[in-house]
Amino acid sequence: MNSTDLPFLYLALPVIDENELLPRLMDCILKQTYRRFKVFVCINQPDEWWDDPAHLKVCESNQGMLDYLKGVPEIEMEIIDRSSRGKGWKGRKHGVGWARKVLMDKISEVAEEDDIILSLDADVTFSPEYLSSIAQTFSAFPDAVALSVPYFHRTVCDSAASRAILRYEIYMRYYSLNLWRIRSPYTFTALGSAIACPVWAYRAVGGMTPKMSGEDFYFLQKLRKYGKMLFWNPEKVYPEARFSSRVYFGTGPAMIKGNDGDWTSYPLYSSRFFDEISETYQLFPSFYKKTEATSVTNFMKDHLKEDDPFQLLRENAREVSRFVRSCHEKFDGLRILQYLKFRQSQDPHVDEDCLKEYLDRFFGSETSKQLGIEEHSFSFDMADLAQLETIRTFLMEQEELLQISSEPSLPGRQLPGA
Repeated sequence: MNSTDLPFLYLALPVIDENELLPRLMDCILKQTYRRFKVFVCINQPDEWWDDPAHLKVCESNQGMLDYLKGVPEIEMEIIDRSSRGKGWKGRKHGVGWARKVLMDKISEVAEEDDIILSLDADVTFSPEYLSSIAQTFSAFPDAVALSVPYFHRTVCDSAASRAILRYEIYMRYYSLNLWRIRSPYTFTALGSAIACPVWAYRAVGGMTPKMSGEDFYFLQKLRKYGKMLFWNPEKVYPEARFSSRVYFGTGPAMIKGNDGDWTSYPLYSSRFFDEISETYQLFPSFYKKTEATSVTNFMKDHLKEDDPFQLLRENAREVSRFVRSCHEKFDGLRILQYLKFRQSQDPHVDEDCLKEYLDRFFGSETSKQLGIEEHSFSFDMADLAQLETIRTFLMEQEELLQISSEPSLPGRQLPGA
């Protein structure tokens, strides 16, 4: 296919204090074989930081990035300066969520509807074929509203950082695999550096809702409710494994807490909890006549303070398929996480036991043994990096099999019952 038949790409890049990693990313972009793209960069910080000695170095670093980017003429680029004195964020409207929104809104103003917005972060790397693969994927599935790009955190020389990122990625992939297993519509992993969507879809959902953190999750969830999402791309993004407090939650903060021995915010939830969600999923069609009491519906009644969380959906749906879709839209990715946290508080499980039970149930006890996960002997804290890497890689490979198999017959995975 001629490259002119493929969509134009707009790269949305929010940056703050990234002088060390930004040149590496620019080098990746310069090496792309696909040249139909333009980069939009938002260098950002709260304006008040200029008068705060604790943040002055960040302000100066951002000015250095402005100068650096102006000296990269080989890349077509538009720089949005939200960092120079008087141009930074004011009040509560600041953070990476606002930076992504400003970038994507600006792109939406100038782009054609079939162009693609590709979200990046300064800490990622990718192959010279990455942009080409994104363009070809959307060309093959023009009705897709988004692509959740496969990712892989490369380990680093810092053993503490490597241990933390492996543990966190095991959590993410275990979570995703269980959602795949129960055929949840919300199987995506939300990474700001691994999201792409066509401009028409961005406009259709009303753009990105800015958040201090977690904007990537809410954005993907909004797109997922609107239409078909893609989960596979032949090229990955490779985020940096690093301790970072640039956002309030996400990879960097999770690594910091985990390195301090606190993984309570990122547990491996019992696979039985996901089974409870699956059982309620199966009952959604029957809820069209009457809501049945399940652990999920009881949770929703208490959490939402509604006598029947599905009553209004029932009244507004003319047919069962539309009702079932509405049920999935109401019990969405956020509600799933809230339910799992609730069940964990009710019935705490040990991470190691949950991982072994999951592997034994769905891959066989022999797989657990091959991964070195023996009952009462395996410990995340005591496992060496090689074993954690082996577990992470196994889970990644299983997730990839599901991602790949979703594409030919079910691009984007329809909402069950839709």
